[in-house]
Amino acid sequence: MRVTRALWHHQSGMEWSWLTAQTAKFINPEIDPENRAEIDGIAEGMGAAGVAMTSDELITYNANMELCWYWWPKAKDKLADDPGGPGPKKQSCSSFIATGHMTADGGIVLGHNTMFDYARATASVIIDIVPARGHRILMQTQPGWIHSGTDFFVTDAGIVGSETTIGGFSGFSETGVPEFARMRRATQDAGGIDAWCAIMRKGNNGGYANAWLIGDTKTGEIARLELGLRYVGFERTKDGYFVGSNIAEDLRILRMETHLDDADIRSSAVGRRVRWKQLMKENAGKIDLEMAKAMEADCYDTCLNTVNPGGHSLAGHFERVDPQMSGKDDPFDPSGTFDAKVVDTAMARRMAFDARWGSADGTAFDADAFLAAHPQYDWLEGLMKSRPAEPWVEFQAGEK
Repeated sequence: MRVTRALWHHQSGMEWSWLTAQTAKFINPEIDPENRAEIDGIAEGMGAAGVAMTSDELITYNANMELCWYWWPKAKDKLADDPGGPGPKKQSCSSFIATGHMTADGGIVLGHNTMFDYARATASVIIDIVPARGHRILMQTQPGWIHSGTDFFVTDAGIVGSETTIGGFSGFSETGVPEFARMRRATQDAGGIDAWCAIMRKGNNGGYANAWLIGDTKTGEIARLELGLRYVGFERTKDGYFVGSNIAEDLRILRMETHLDDADIRSSAVGRRVRWKQLMKENAGKIDLEMAKAMEADCYDTCLNTVNPGGHSLAGHFERVDPQMSGKDDPFDPSGTFDAKVVDTAMARRMAFDARWGSADGTAFDADAFLAAHPQYDWLEGLMKSRPAEPWVEFQAGEK
């Protein structure tokens, strides 16, 4: 919460209390009673632990990405005489899902890593939720969130899923249901791909617009659901793959709701999309958990045609982007992958997955050394922490 408040203030110049007050007007009323009760319980638990917290603050915290990235730019237009400056930096991810002839055993394999500001990589948890009704969930999240956010999950209905943010997207509606509430309801309540996607589509507000990669391990079917605001893309197959790299695949969303050029290889999203296609072609029929880990850790740059950890690699390292080679990326931006997760059908059936904390390729990050070398980010002192190299670890529902 401390870091989130500070990052919000630096991005907007506005106080966290102001954002919480605005959130209460249009986000809070759309949260279903069960999700609201869980948030109330978290606030009560924090109070019992000696940390004063209100449910309204926690709702703002849960909705932070859709508020900061989608609602705020529109609100800013109404408050500023000249609302210029750079737009908000959004979460980036690299994900794939494959099945049928693409995988070594014909089952589903899903991989995902999260690329985000390193200051936000403060704490990651794998949470095992056993609800009074609905499906058990094993998912990556962070403390205080009732959704995944990063996103990676497995349910006892045999559903696995991840997402990648749709880049260059700005649509938002205050009349819809917040994305975090829909994601939690879909993951807990849905027993199949169709039901999961139907819940996500109902009341879609455009916030945190994502391409969702979903698999049903009961049937071997996979799907990609792209949620814009006005337009929706949906594909499904039992023999093939889908990838995500922050550029819309649905042409209506791409042309009507984003400003990205799908041919500009200088863009991280486009460069990583090209790399995904290369890897899928090269490894068709061989994809398993170990291959998934290697692909999520891949550092090949398709713009330069060489191994070059940076903004174009699937294992993103924007902190290494040189000004002369930055292309569409900010040079030396302290962001990149801070996790990696993989699951296959066999693991999903016992509600387990492998995860790695820290850079997807196992590279350590020294925050003090970085800040000393790049004083333009001195405001991050005390907010951004160092992250050592970490091993892959298996997590399973029910473990103590």
